[in-house]
Amino acid sequence: MSDQSQELGITESKAHRPGEWYAEVVRKAGLADYAPMGGFIVTKPRGYALWEALQGTLDGWFKETGVSNVYFPMFIPESYLEREKDVVEGFDPEVAWVTQGGHEELEERLAVRPTSESIIAPFMAQWVRSHRDLPLRLNQWCSVVRWEATDTKPFFRTKEFMWQEGHTAHATDEDAWEEVWTRLGQYERAFEELLAIPVLRGKKPDHDKFPGADTTTTVEALMPDGKSVQGATSHHLGQSFAEAFDITFVDEDERERTAYTTSWGLSWRALGALIMTHSDDQGLVLPPTIAPTQVVVVPIWQEDTKAAVLEYADGIATELEDAGVRVELDDRDERNPGFKFNEHELNGVPLRIEVGPNEVDDGEATLVHRPDNEKAVADRADVAETVEEHLETIYAKLYAAAEERLEENVRTADSPEEIMGTVGRYGGYVKVPWCGDPADEEEIKEKVSAEIVMQPVVDDGGRGAGEPERPPEGTECVICGEPADQYAYFAKSY
Repeated sequence: MSDQSQELGITESKAHRPGEWYAEVVRKAGLADYAPMGGFIVTKPRGYALWEALQGTLDGWFKETGVSNVYFPMFIPESYLEREKDVVEGFDPEVAWVTQGGHEELEERLAVRPTSESIIAPFMAQWVRSHRDLPLRLNQWCSVVRWEATDTKPFFRTKEFMWQEGHTAHATDEDAWEEVWTRLGQYERAFEELLAIPVLRGKKPDHDKFPGADTTTTVEALMPDGKSVQGATSHHLGQSFAEAFDITFVDEDERERTAYTTSWGLSWRALGALIMTHSDDQGLVLPPTIAPTQVVVVPIWQEDTKAAVLEYADGIATELEDAGVRVELDDRDERNPGFKFNEHELNGVPLRIEVGPNEVDDGEATLVHRPDNEKAVADRADVAETVEEHLETIYAKLYAAAEERLEENVRTADSPEEIMGTVGRYGGYVKVPWCGDPADEEEIKEKVSAEIVMQPVVDDGGRGAGEPERPPEGTECVICGEPADQYAYFAKSY
């Protein structure tokens, strides 16, 4: 990627060529470049600022609920990885291995972490001795490598990606379940309150859960092209990892017991969902909550009005900055106002303030929303308060559009053919009664590349919340006709 064609704007169509459009937006909005190695990207300052905003918000929420940050080595000895057989089997095709250090062959292969349960769990076992040491809540912000990406899609699909991974140990199954739902709720909140993306929450079918987990819960986001994105996952690991790595503790009655563990994670795939959901054929669109620059002030002058306009614009920018708004004053001489407007639209600045001689004379400011170009004239005296109101309005508009898209694209079907026809024609989610047989999914996947992305669950907290939502007694599986005791959401996915 390069910025050579920055001035040309977006040439691809989101509606007709969403993949090419997405890549162009990422490139021209200055979010990322392709690395020289296939499957990797270089994250540019503007793209990394988005990750930092998401990271900072979640990190604060984690710490408010008892989580401590740690950092573990990126290399995992093969013998550690093999102690949990399901992890080995689940990730083996995707593991990158280091076999040589300097000029010497290593005595034991080192895996570049695909996930860190097998390196963190042994230390949790050392740090937990008594029930007083529980719950133990650890989190690390890092990158992981999974050697499976072929067609690189920045933030959506790369061999290396940034994420956070939380790992916890608990005295009881109930406490572990509470942890699972706490983290899933925080992920749901991040999508809905920070990214302006409504999500569906539920669980993965048993054949698609995290290797070694008892239950994998998920939040799923619908993209404008009709595909689903797995936004984040929270896993109840039961006691399998604790047994494999000897995470035990002495309870209040001096009995040795095995802990229950969880893990949970969100990656920069959330940024891919952000870009794909809101952006348009003019470029990047960002909610004010996460935009590195929330407001740009663009002065418009002739030579005889330049000094007055610049002073007026600078005063507005300074007042907004003092009020905590992330604001930029674009007073470049070498670019005309039209170029600046297009550039800031391309870069996703949510609100533009135009200031010319008329605004100076009238004591006003002209506010322009991204992406719909709605205009309003504001009194200069109340500009900070007015800007805050407009930023909230812009967020609400983005969320409402995404919410409407989701509500309109959850459908039902009465036969396998109808599932395939609906997914093929409309995309989105198709909710059907299901018997739980994975073979049913394969029948659909082979023909339209749709899969079960989620199952709705009972939503009342604790273990019960991990139970599937049940259809009425006597309901038949839409695919095979056997008795159905759960529902499944079919969709194409990233």
